[in-house]
Amino acid sequence: MPWYERIELMPPAPTDPYRRKIDYLRLSITDRCNLRCVYCMPETGVPKLSHPDVLSYEELLRLVRIVTGMGISKIRITGGEPLVRKGVLALCENISRMANVKSLSITTNGVLLSRFAQGLYRAGIKRINISLDTLKADKYAAITRSDCFDQVRQGIETAHRIGFAPIKLNAVVMRGVNDDEIEELGRLTYRFPFHMRFIEFMPFQSDEYYEKFLSADEIIQRLSRVAPLLPAESRNSNGPASHYRFQGALGKIGIISPVSHHFCPTCNRLRLTADGRLRTCLFASEETDLRLPLRQGASDEEIEAVIRDAIARKPEKHALESGVFRKCISRPMFSIGG
Repeated sequence: MPWYERIELMPPAPTDPYRRKIDYLRLSITDRCNLRCVYCMPETGVPKLSHPDVLSYEELLRLVRIVTGMGISKIRITGGEPLVRKGVLALCENISRMANVKSLSITTNGVLLSRFAQGLYRAGIKRINISLDTLKADKYAAITRSDCFDQVRQGIETAHRIGFAPIKLNAVVMRGVNDDEIEELGRLTYRFPFHMRFIEFMPFQSDEYYEKFLSADEIIQRLSRVAPLLPAESRNSNGPASHYRFQGALGKIGIISPVSHHFCPTCNRLRLTADGRLRTCLFASEETDLRLPLRQGASDEEIEAVIRDAIARKPEKHALESGVFRKCISRPMFSIGG
């Protein structure tokens, strides 16, 4: 069905008490990951969810049908690392066929991407986010605790060749770790039509947060050493990034600043964890259990009512403020869903 026919069938997206239109769901399908990034989890790893604790694909598809019936039209598949879960291509294909899904995308660390890229594209995913914190293999190994830089590079090249657009490359900027590569990463946009996105380091795991944090303003100053940054348009104006470009560049620059310049006033998203908890704010501790009503025989209407109640309690903003750097009292990022 063409996209313009889909739009005509869509109900209006739900709104929260602050008149924000909630039209985006980040769907975590696993808490498992094949990397051990220093800003995400300890080197020894973490206890994994048991198989019964994780929502089945049937349960995930049912929830997607419910939320898209409510007017939520943008779905992003996340993890952990989503490509480590068996059957992910069939899940993506089933979601992409749903009438009210206007946008289906995936976030991946890229390690398995060269193997899965063609299948993902055929399954209906055209937009992809790939983690890329550095362009140096030795530094990549130090950040991720894994020698997989060549696999990620090949995955990015494969996705570009197949035709994914946009390809967004996400770099978590850490002072003294990879901040010396800000300019080099930004220069990628001259050569490729990638969206190079720089993300402020967030207080999830690290005990060295004060020392590693680099604000969006400083990131912009570093990028301005390359060339003047010009404002750039974005079709997703309520997304988390501020968009820029270099004159003559093929791609764009995105700055994501959840701490120093938070984007709460335009937040349009929900997050569903792999174990079925709905989160209306990345940094809040409050969660709504959807797995229990799913498995206790609740009707679609009853589950929708639970989701609408959660949206009605979505906070106006998170508790982080620039200059107040404390660890989030919440789940670690890998278990929330990227």
